[in-house]
Amino acid sequence: MLQNTGKLAGCTLFITGASRGIGKAIALKAARDGANVVIAAKTAEPHPKLPGTIYTAAQEVEAAGGKALPCVVDIRDEQQIGAAVQKAVDTFGGIDILVNNASAISLTGTLETQMKKVDLMLGVNLRGTYLTSKLVLPHLLKSRSPHILNLSPPLNLNPVWFKNHTAYTMAKYGMSMCVLGMAEEFRGQIAVNALWPKTAIQTAAMDMLGGDSIGKQCRTADIMADAAYVVLSQPKDYTGHFLVDEAVLKAHGVQDFDHYAVQPGHPLLPDFFLDETPEELAQQMEQHGATPAFKPPPASSSTPPSSGPIEDTFHLIRSVLSDDVVKSTQGIYQFDLSGEHEGVWFLDLKSGTGSAGQGQPLVKADVVMTMDSNDFTKMFSGKLKPTMAFMTGKLRIKGDMTLAIKLEKLMGRMNKAKL
Repeated sequence: MLQNTGKLAGCTLFITGASRGIGKAIALKAARDGANVVIAAKTAEPHPKLPGTIYTAAQEVEAAGGKALPCVVDIRDEQQIGAAVQKAVDTFGGIDILVNNASAISLTGTLETQMKKVDLMLGVNLRGTYLTSKLVLPHLLKSRSPHILNLSPPLNLNPVWFKNHTAYTMAKYGMSMCVLGMAEEFRGQIAVNALWPKTAIQTAAMDMLGGDSIGKQCRTADIMADAAYVVLSQPKDYTGHFLVDEAVLKAHGVQDFDHYAVQPGHPLLPDFFLDETPEELAQQMEQHGATPAFKPPPASSSTPPSSGPIEDTFHLIRSVLSDDVVKSTQGIYQFDLSGEHEGVWFLDLKSGTGSAGQGQPLVKADVVMTMDSNDFTKMFSGKLKPTMAFMTGKLRIKGDMTLAIKLEKLMGRMNKAKL
């Protein structure tokens, strides 16, 4: 746990969605410095599925050493935000820090997402963040150490983060675009930054999305609270940054992250929008027991389902992937298959421990191999030599021929693995 330094003593924080989860964790961290916390959230009465209200959160803030002001606020309602902001200024004399934490989520595809869900996500995430910032900004301009911190991801236009939940991504990136714009607009006057978790964070909402098994794959909200504390302790010229919790804390000298894990030693679920191994994310989530909310939507009638001999071959390919294979190959392959099992597949032997699956690779392939799907199966099972396939015209190769030859080594490993 990162030690408090007292830098937020006497500061007034306006935190949206602070009745539970990450928002409440940030409130409690600031409260230990003796900060004033405005808990701006909707939950005044206990929720049947989600624990905590603005009043129970206020009690915890005051027990931790801070002063609390619970306010019933739906950030889609301009009048409610305005009233809460004015009450905060009347009570504490001003506002120093705004944390835009409130967010709505629906991990559904375009055809499955009802418009009321789209309106909710855009209304809370994008419009609510913009509106709350707009109404708090005049008071931040009067502060000696003003900050806006949006809990939103780095802007990443990799299509993998859009294709399964376009509406949610647009809404969440709206919060990030507020950071991008306002950081420049108020540079030198107000620090405006974004913070995002590297791994999934255990919250009541996460439990609802991921089911009972999700918790042990998460870190606690304390890691986000500690990272936010570091950011909010910086001078106002520290602005325009898209930060990840673990990186912030590492830069601040934290080396041991086990105490943030719900179950130390258990593999952690990577969060969305971070590109370390995006093509493996859905697969990792499924392996970790995530519910369908986290899985890609089922294939449509226009897309062949991922089953049959080609999928079996790729299962075998994935089983022999390793750091050594990636280091010795350093190539990305695309397979354009025709015939009975027509489709496009990829093999990434350039990043991480390698990955393989259906669809085009996320970056341009170094080698594109075109052949009949039945010949592809024969080639990877050792029944058809790649050189012979190429010489007889069954295999067409476009790109780096040296990398094409290196692929034979992987085929050799596969055939040994079957023995």
